[in-house]
Amino acid sequence: MSDTPRPAEHPAPMEGGGAYNRNSAVQASGLLPAIDLLEQAARAMPVDDGAGIVIADYGSSAGRNSLLPMATAIAALRARVGAQRPISVVHTDLAGNDFSALFRMLESDPQSYTASDPAVFPSAVGRSFYGPVLPGNTVTLGWSSWAVQWLSRIPAPVPDHVQAAFSRDPATRALFAQQADSDWRCFLAERSREMHRGGRPVVLTMASDDEGRFGYEAVLAAIYGGLLAMQGEGLLAAHELARMVIPTVGRTRADFAKPFEQKEGGNFEGLRLAQLEVFSGEDRIWAGYEQSRDARAFGASWAAFSRASVFPTLALGLEAEPGADRVTPFMDRLEEEMAMRLAATPERMRMPLARMVLTRA
Repeated sequence: MSDTPRPAEHPAPMEGGGAYNRNSAVQASGLLPAIDLLEQAARAMPVDDGAGIVIADYGSSAGRNSLLPMATAIAALRARVGAQRPISVVHTDLAGNDFSALFRMLESDPQSYTASDPAVFPSAVGRSFYGPVLPGNTVTLGWSSWAVQWLSRIPAPVPDHVQAAFSRDPATRALFAQQADSDWRCFLAERSREMHRGGRPVVLTMASDDEGRFGYEAVLAAIYGGLLAMQGEGLLAAHELARMVIPTVGRTRADFAKPFEQKEGGNFEGLRLAQLEVFSGEDRIWAGYEQSRDARAFGASWAAFSRASVFPTLALGLEAEPGADRVTPFMDRLEEEMAMRLAATPERMRMPLARMVLTRA
């Protein structure tokens, strides 16, 4: 029996309490090119006069980066079906997601897609999109941004990092690649089952570039360096650090296309890959630094984003202590360590992204 510490089985939801919405500017990178595809899909796909219109937002988190995509899709559909026809928007994420923050934002934010359209009805489902989320043949249009890079499960510990893409262990990288392939096929199969014929899911996600590079080198070096420093100070035990993994992947262009290319006619479980592009996302935090030359703000912004997005999953590696909250002090200290390291040598992050349109045959 191996004595290697096992990581948590599944990733954690994003940080709640509105933290993710406040610190999700990184994910805004790449949204506009993908939103263009969503608008085109909404204008081109068939809309049955007798069927309900359902837009599914797969991996909504607390919803900040869903406002513009949903508003754009609704406007394109309104131009086709008029102002009175009901449109349902279903936001989906893990059961532990902060859906309360999402609905508070929909109610109060002036940019909310509900603000000027009383015939739009938002709802939420707390389920993983790697399994069934909605009934079959009910979804008209799908959207997923910055979500399918998260694996459904953590296949193994990473012996020399927290991100498998930077591990020097080929067996570890192979296990994560296998999980990524399996999860991508599950995602596609479930979306095909849920979509109306002619329905179109649009996906924006992290990728690897054509040289196989994951990107975010300095960010991940700062996270791992901060964790090593905390271990050196006795704030983390060695077995706790060994359990900490960020289960995100950057699939390549070939990885995205593989399920379709292996099927005759390019049809995988009833879905076709209509369009796929891997491109470089804009580092908005770097753009802000170029304007201000404020290195501390640069480091703090990347650290706050990382705290909201990946620190909750890292914290799953902590040992629970009766009567003690170890998670908040852990996240506070790691945020400080990370911000300090990034502020010392600011650099633009390489951010490979993929945008694609799928079509239900």
